[in-house]
Amino acid sequence: MIQKNDGMEEAVADESTAPVDDVGRVETLSEDDGGVHEGSVPIRSVIEAVLFSTDSPLPAARIGKIAGGLSAGDVKGHIAALNEHYDEHGASFRIEEIAKGYQMLTLPEYNEWLSKLFKARGEFKVTGAAMEALAVVAYRQPVMRAEIEEIRGVGCGEVLQRLREMNLVKIAGRADVIGRPLLYGTTKKFLEVFGLASLDELPAIEALKERGTKGSAEGTEGQRDEGIEGEDGTEAAGDQVNKVEG
Repeated sequence: MIQKNDGMEEAVADESTAPVDDVGRVETLSEDDGGVHEGSVPIRSVIEAVLFSTDSPLPAARIGKIAGGLSAGDVKGHIAALNEHYDEHGASFRIEEIAKGYQMLTLPEYNEWLSKLFKARGEFKVTGAAMEALAVVAYRQPVMRAEIEEIRGVGCGEVLQRLREMNLVKIAGRADVIGRPLLYGTTKKFLEVFGLASLDELPAIEALKERGTKGSAEGTEGQRDEGIEGEDGTEAAGDQVNKVEG
C-alpha cells in the first residue's frame, strides 16, 4: 500500500508485477519467487537480506538454517534465481560462491570507482617476494619452509611470519621427517582475498611459468628476507608492491 503525503489518495501496488523504476532499481521480489516465509516475506528475499548483511561468505547449509530449514540444494536454487534476476535488471552485484560459501559481491567493472572508496582504508602491502612465497605455499601445500626457500633461493622466515599475521598462511601440521618441521598451508581468507571458491580454482601452473620465471629473476636481485612492506609505508628494496585489502 503506497500512501501519498496529503493522505487523500492511495495506490495499491501488486508486488508480483512491480516494475523497475526510472533509475533502474531492482524491483521487489514477488511471493511467487521461491515461496513465502513466515510473515508473508518471500523466502528468496530472506536469503537476499542475509547475504546483503554479512561481510564474510556463508555456507549454503547455514543460510538454509537461518531461512527456516531449507536444504543446501534449495538455497543454491534460490541463489541462482536471484543472480538471474540481478542480471536481467542490470544490477551491479551478484551472489558468488567463494571460500566454500556465498557472498554478495560487486562486479569487476566497478572496481575503478570502488577502489577510490577504499583507498583511504588501511591496507597491507604484499611485495613480489611475498607473493612468490605465497604462491609456493598455495600450489605445494602442505609445504615445509625449507622447500619454499629451496624453490625461491632465499630465506623466507620473516615472509612467512608476516603472511601468517595477515592470515593468508597458517600452520598446517608437522612433517613426518627428522626434526618434525612445520608445514604451511593457505587459509580461508586467502580464498576470500583472491576470489576463489576453493584451491581447485587456482590457475594452472603452466600459465604462470613464463611470468613466474621473469618475476623470480627480478625479485631475487637485491632482495631482502623480509619481503613485505610494513604498514608504515617502508618498502622492501627491489620488490614490486601489490596491494591486498586487509
